[in-house]
Amino acid sequence: MELPVALKQGIEDLTAGYRQDQMEKTARELSDRYRNESGTGRTLLSGDLEAAVYALVRMPATYGAVSDALRYALECYDAPMKSLLDAGAGSGAAAWAAAGQLALEQITCVERERAMSRIGEALMREGGQALSRAKWLHLDLTAEPLTAEADLVISSYVMNEMTEKDRRLVLDRLWACAGKMLLVVEPGTPAGFAVIRDIRNRLLQQGAHIAAPCPHEGECRLAEKDWCHVTCRIQRSKLHKALKHGDAPYEDEKYTYMAFVREEIPRAKARILRHPYIAKGQIGLEICGETENRKAVVTKKDGACFREARKAKQGDSFRLPGDSARNLSVRN
Repeated sequence: MELPVALKQGIEDLTAGYRQDQMEKTARELSDRYRNESGTGRTLLSGDLEAAVYALVRMPATYGAVSDALRYALECYDAPMKSLLDAGAGSGAAAWAAAGQLALEQITCVERERAMSRIGEALMREGGQALSRAKWLHLDLTAEPLTAEADLVISSYVMNEMTEKDRRLVLDRLWACAGKMLLVVEPGTPAGFAVIRDIRNRLLQQGAHIAAPCPHEGECRLAEKDWCHVTCRIQRSKLHKALKHGDAPYEDEKYTYMAFVREEIPRAKARILRHPYIAKGQIGLEICGETENRKAVVTKKDGACFREARKAKQGDSFRLPGDSARNLSVRN
């Protein structure tokens, strides 16, 4: 997955005035800060250089993860959504991702760090009509009331940076603002999924319904130390590779997500939990279904289902071929 051309060019323009060694040092410091201080509620960046480097290093991954998660959600929920609230917008990656899939007419971005807002506004001036007219609100989600409403509310890589108390407060506020859907995206780590699992439990108790990824609304059947996540592949720019000291032209972003809606809707019958196990003439799948988690084998005898399994990846919805799916011995 690649960034929109206008966004890619905008990021390059914003970072053109900084030396590479400056940006490399800042990238290392930001990485350490986010790794060690997330979840404390502290401010993790504030300067223009930090915001520009963050946009360069993190916007592609955030854009890819939100695009991926929103695509999965829209496969199950096709009601029109014209307005977006990007909560904890950072430099606006989620808004760009949503604008690429929805005919948005109104975008509101909420961000507490002014340096991030400045970067986000500058980048969106080069976007489409809805992006260029986006409204930016400077406020702290944990400390100030949020009255803006939208058909779609997105929170991406935000909740894991809060204390548990603040997270639950903000979650209730965001759900109240969501006219049709709330999409929450977090890092695809055990800690990130623990946040998503807690959010899932809280909103189901409040009468929300799941659009994706879960095929059911019962208790999550994964073991306490297990976690559900998806991987998307993101293209890297030359400077991005240099700052992260990598040679590969891409990076794989692991994320976890949950999309909630206000009414019961048809969901995927099953989703692929892990990367398919491919062997000669057969494909092993670990499936989360409506009534159980199971392991199954799909063979060439299953025809179209086998061809679909060959193209499927972790996180995709999938329909097993009934009785022709057989038990699969556990493989790691």
